[in-house]
Amino acid sequence: MNKKLHLWIEEYLFFPTPFQQLISFLVFPLTFIYMLIIFIKRAKAKEIDFGIPVISIGNIIVGGSGKTPVTIKLAKDYDDACIVLRGYGRKSKGLYVISNKGKILEDISISGDEAMLLAKSLPKATVIVSEDRRKAIVKAKELGCKIVFLDDGFSKYDIKKFNILLRPKKEPTNIYCLPSGGYREPKGFYMHADIELKEGSDFERIITFKQKNKEIKDLPQKLILLTAISKPTRLLEFLPNDTILESFPDHYDFSDEDIKSLKEKYKDFTFVTTGKDLVKLDKYDLKNIILMDLDIKFSDKVEFYILDDYLNDFESFKK
Repeated sequence: MNKKLHLWIEEYLFFPTPFQQLISFLVFPLTFIYMLIIFIKRAKAKEIDFGIPVISIGNIIVGGSGKTPVTIKLAKDYDDACIVLRGYGRKSKGLYVISNKGKILEDISISGDEAMLLAKSLPKATVIVSEDRRKAIVKAKELGCKIVFLDDGFSKYDIKKFNILLRPKKEPTNIYCLPSGGYREPKGFYMHADIELKEGSDFERIITFKQKNKEIKDLPQKLILLTAISKPTRLLEFLPNDTILESFPDHYDFSDEDIKSLKEKYKDFTFVTTGKDLVKLDKYDLKNIILMDLDIKFSDKVEFYILDDYLNDFESFKK
C-alpha cells in the first residue's frame, strides 16, 4: 500500500471529505451487519474469571490512541506484571513468551514491533504474544505473574477484566463503525469502560528527543519523520513546521530497498522516528536518527482509586 492510499483511507475513516462521506453512506448496509455481529458477540459472551487481576488498555477506534505508552506507564508500577497482546505485524503464529521478567527471549520477527517495544521498555515485566489471549493469561499465571495487562483487549468479551478505554484528543467526525467509519465498536460502548481516559484532558504525551540514548534540546533543521504507525500526522505537532513526513502503513516491516531509497533521496537530512519504529530500524544502523521518546503524564483528576478498589479484591493486592 503506497503512502497516499493509506493516508486517504485514514482520512476516510476519521475525517472524511464530502466525497468520502458519500462512500461511507453507500457501504452502510455492511456497517449495519458488522454492528449486529458485535452486539450478538457481546450478548452471547460468558466471562471467564482467571483468578488474577486483568487490566485491559483499549480503544474503540481503528489504529493508535496511545495504548502501548499508557500500558508501559501503568505496568511500571507493578512487580511480576505480564503484558499480553496479539503481536500485530509479527511473522510468527501461536503463543510466544517474548520476555520473562525482563529477559528478552525472542527477536522482533517473532514478537512484532509493539511487543518488542514493551519488552525493552519494561525491564522487570513479562511479555507474551498470542492470538488467543486466554491461553496467554494461563501462561502468565504459570510463569508466576501476579497481574496481567491486556494491550488492546476491550473486545475480548469472554475475559473478566477491568476496562480502561482511551479516547483520542480529536474525536473523529465520522462516527460510524467499519467499513463506513473508523470505529471498531459502536461509540456508545464507552459506557462499558471502568475508567475512560481522554487525551488532552486525562492524559498527555510528553516527548523527549534522544540520539544515542542522550537527550537533545535543539533539533537539526532538515528533518524527515520516518514512521509506520497509524495516523502519523499527529506526530507533526511535536516537530518543526518544515519537517517532511515519510509514512508507511501501521506495523509495516521496513525493507532494505526502502531504507536505501530514503537514504539516497534525503542525503543531507536527519531522520526522526518513534520507539515502535526504532525497534525495526535498529538493524539498518542509520547514522543520523533521532528518537521521539514518548512518556505519558496523567491528570491528577483521574479516578485511579477505582482501579485500586478492583485490585483489592485479589488476595495478593489486599492492603
